Amino acid sequence: MRETLVIDQEGVDALIHTLTDRGYEVVGPTVRGQTILYDTITSTDDLPVGITDRQEAGTYRLETRDDGALFGYVVGPQSFRRYLTPPGNVFWKGVLTDDGFETVELPEPPRLAFFGARPCEVAAMQVQDEVYSAVGDPVYLGRRGRSFTVAVNCSEPAPTCFCDSLGTGPGVSNGYDIAMTEVVDGESHYFIAEAGTDEGSEVLALLPSRDPLDEELVHARRMVVRAAERMGRHLDTDGLKEVLYGNIENPYWDEIAKRCLSCTNCTLVCPTCFCSTVEDHLSLDGSEAERARPWDSCFTLDFSYVNGGPVRPSPGPRYRQWLTHKLASWQDQFGSIGCVGCGRCITWCPVGIDITKEAAAIRERDVRRVVVGASSAKEGTE
Repeated sequence: MRETLVIDQEGVDALIHTLTDRGYEVVGPTVRGQTILYDTITSTDDLPVGITDRQEAGTYRLETRDDGALFGYVVGPQSFRRYLTPPGNVFWKGVLTDDGFETVELPEPPRLAFFGARPCEVAAMQVQDEVYSAVGDPVYLGRRGRSFTVAVNCSEPAPTCFCDSLGTGPGVSNGYDIAMTEVVDGESHYFIAEAGTDEGSEVLALLPSRDPLDEELVHARRMVVRAAERMGRHLDTDGLKEVLYGNIENPYWDEIAKRCLSCTNCTLVCPTCFCSTVEDHLSLDGSEAERARPWDSCFTLDFSYVNGGPVRPSPGPRYRQWLTHKLASWQDQFGSIGCVGCGRCITWCPVGIDITKEAAAIRERDVRRVVVGASSAKEGTE
């Protein structure tokens, strides 16, 4: 059994410094403008101390808390996907020789410590592990294999959160090196820190800490349980794949299309989306070439372009493709739902389209029931 310790803010600072000393670039939450984004951090001074976020469909704003919580927010528009598959990453480079282009060895991937990862984000990285391991992607696997994850359990979900529906939160169960639960209770402010790997145990042993009291462990666990009870949204996953497969021609997709802007926001903020395209770049003198992989989205017109035009020329089929892939065909490909319930796609949709409500609407308007009902009525009159 790996150890569980109590640390204070000084211990969190020591954790950041220890990871830095071990050669990691520590990437964590920090305030940029009016948003909490991920960037390199060097101490707790860089964290969103005493800041919280208010989220709803199409709405996001920061507010000041009445305490000094370090992790008193939920999630911002970025995920650690930005660091594991950087947009525009170069995965091949070559120089021209007399015998053609010769491959140039790319730099070694950085060692990244993902600090403050919420349980849904840890789950998202595990989802992408399945995606990129299936094809042996060198960019993702190279970065992921050199990473360290410090997870933070959630105690205050946003109204857009539904991780409990998918079993991806609000508490983290695996996939982390160290997991923390922040407790702010009156004048008490401490962190229950638990190691999830041998390296996590090594790092914890270097921090100023003490053993937890039984009541502190119970209180921290109760905070996570209460967070699940206060989850803002719910996604009914029972038979969802069959419902979506059976409603490809449901006219409700056209209703969604009247609202959808095809702006790609939902796919860009999603921590599990992996669509990309490939671009070749050549220097002006033709002596150097590189192949890069920018992010793409199934909402762009060119994404489904084949000879003669795009397969999905309008917003309705594009949204159907995204939602059906995320919640249904992803299960056939990788054995799990491709959504972790972080709610980003709801918050950052300019018109507030809600994946949980749209999935429920398709279930409610299930055209298979209409067909069965009509057939039964016909049989009754014959």
